[in-house]
Amino acid sequence: MTAEKSPLTTDLDVSIVMPCLNESTTIGQCVDIAMQALNSLQDEHGMTGEVIVADNGSSDGSQDIARAKGARVVDVHEKGYGAALRGGMSEARGRYLVMGDSDMSYDFRQAVPMIEKLHAGAELCMGNRFAGEIKPGAMPWKNRYIGNPVLSTMLRVLFRTPIGDSHCGLRAIRRDAYESLGLTATGMEFASEMVLKSALKNLSVVEVPVTLSPDGRDRPPHLNPFRDGFRHLFYMLMLSPTWLFFAPSALLFTFGIVVLGLLIARPDAEMVRIGGFGLGNHWAVVASTAIIIAAQTFIAGFIALIVGVRERYLSPSSKVKRMIRASTLSGWLMAGLVVFAFGFVWATIIAAGWLSSGFGELNEMRNFIAAFTAMVVGSQIAFGGFLLSIVSGNKLKHRAVLSPNFTEN
Repeated sequence: MTAEKSPLTTDLDVSIVMPCLNESTTIGQCVDIAMQALNSLQDEHGMTGEVIVADNGSSDGSQDIARAKGARVVDVHEKGYGAALRGGMSEARGRYLVMGDSDMSYDFRQAVPMIEKLHAGAELCMGNRFAGEIKPGAMPWKNRYIGNPVLSTMLRVLFRTPIGDSHCGLRAIRRDAYESLGLTATGMEFASEMVLKSALKNLSVVEVPVTLSPDGRDRPPHLNPFRDGFRHLFYMLMLSPTWLFFAPSALLFTFGIVVLGLLIARPDAEMVRIGGFGLGNHWAVVASTAIIIAAQTFIAGFIALIVGVRERYLSPSSKVKRMIRASTLSGWLMAGLVVFAFGFVWATIIAAGWLSSGFGELNEMRNFIAAFTAMVVGSQIAFGGFLLSIVSGNKLKHRAVLSPNFTEN
């Protein structure tokens, strides 16, 4: 099973979903504890539930153990942690979805207060291991003191979310909230995608303390700290056009314009001095490169913004909406033409002066670089406008992506 689909009925309150790949030593205990959690919810709140084991191709009999303990096994053929969870959740019948690992690192009974938070109105409830307990040997020091704190801090900075433990594997989410996220990740970055898109969609997110225990496996874990840590980092950046594209673009453009402006303002000076630092013609090439990269990066960021709004995982602010409403193919073409024409005329004037001097000495290197920089940037703007129209559904006005009835056709 690889496709997302909603079940015909959601006749249960809670579905506890755990991914499984050769977890025969622990899956039975995990199902037992999950059943205890469901019993507590039944006794205290009258809630009904189920345990789903999303098996990712186990060859050690994990499926039979899970069934014998009363779990429903869903076979997920697409490989990966995220693929397994998505497959299991697509078959879940509960209004509230709980996810947790099947290696005894989490106690599913601690999901009971999570469900209570959802029942009280929250849309996503995260476990927080740092606010709870991390037992000795449960988390490598590099994850505990470097990886998780750094990535969680970046999440709070980039997405302005108060989540203190963004990578906790035990969490609960309302079905309607889950379906609104449109999650697609197949690997470990699924955990980040859920949190990031929840923040982008302004879902109500809360945390409860949980305990992380050493897993009960008799083999190494599937998690690779460095590989999966970088995948989480890259995923965060991909969902943040401001920090991935616009911020670097602004820095590069400012640097390039300032350096090139200083050099052009002092055409007769072999070196332009800033304190004890000298800027010569070579720095004009550096500045030109920075401006060109800045223009390309800005256009890429605008495309990422359009795609995010189009795919509904970005909730645009009023400022972003104004930008998109003002963005049209004709506007981009006109801006590109003006910038290109400015550079072309500038270069033509320089060339004409050289011709009128009888091909004499030409001391216009800085101006020539600036003129051709404008021509390159103008071309980028014009072609960028076409690409924006393509990703906007082949529309001349890019505001089409803001429509709730938007389709690419």
